Amino acid sequence: MAKLEITLVRGLASKTPRQRDTAISLGLNKKHKTVVHDDTPAIRGKIETLLHMITVRETEEK
Repeated sequence: MAKLEITLVRGLASKTPRQRDTAISLGLNKKHKTVVHDDTPAIRGKIETLLHMITVRETEEK
């Protein structure tokens, strides 16, 4: 299964509660933090709500 490397590039200040909660559920609580998640439909849905705040890169599983 492919992995997704997700980085928060914009801070969470003055964002909607839904966006803040989604970012925190992904493990992104600070600016420039990077996390790795499996590529699942649930994670893709969370990414859709935060596209303007994050960068996403696909990586191979090692």
